[in-house]
Amino acid sequence: MGDSVSKWSAGVGYGPVLSQTDLYLLNTELQLHPIMAGASHGFHLMFNLVTGSTGGFNPNDRDRDIPFSAKDEPATLPRVQDLIIITESSPWCTVVHNDRGVTMGDVCSTIWKEYTENYVTDAEFNVLPPRLQEQVKRAATHNSASGASWNMYYNTPAPNRYKRVDWLRDKYYFDGLSKKDNYSIQRLGFKAPNIFVLSLTS
Repeated sequence: MGDSVSKWSAGVGYGPVLSQTDLYLLNTELQLHPIMAGASHGFHLMFNLVTGSTGGFNPNDRDRDIPFSAKDEPATLPRVQDLIIITESSPWCTVVHNDRGVTMGDVCSTIWKEYTENYVTDAEFNVLPPRLQEQVKRAATHNSASGASWNMYYNTPAPNRYKRVDWLRDKYYFDGLSKKDNYSIQRLGFKAPNIFVLSLTS
């Protein structure tokens, strides 16, 4: 059918947006957008957690960068108000919220803000072995040099203060979201249809 609209089309008119309660009561399985799952054949997302920049490329034609024009499309079907994102690379949990349905752009911007606007506490930092503490310190130096020039002037961190993105060391590129119920239970004590595990790469 030539005039059909993609099920992933941006906008609220293409399906209901489930609240957290609706989702748990219906016990519905969520389908991740292929771009979020890293399974899109025509677009591979390049999302840098240090700078927040998003773009991509076609895996079959890597010579040309492609803008992330699908950022307003829903991150899941059915559409949901909340996604909970954890990663094996850090101890934090990121909750992405949008009353009109979480989009892929919401996922990227919320993760970026969570990791660049929040600092690692002393207690969290002290849990790391000395070798990893040194790697975080080196990452902080590298990341502050990689940021925008205005950021270095206006947002100079206090000495020995590290952002969450520094904790990731060299793995600060988005590599996809996936379901790992056993890991969710291990980390959070429960599993839910809207909990996804973030994979990162260097």
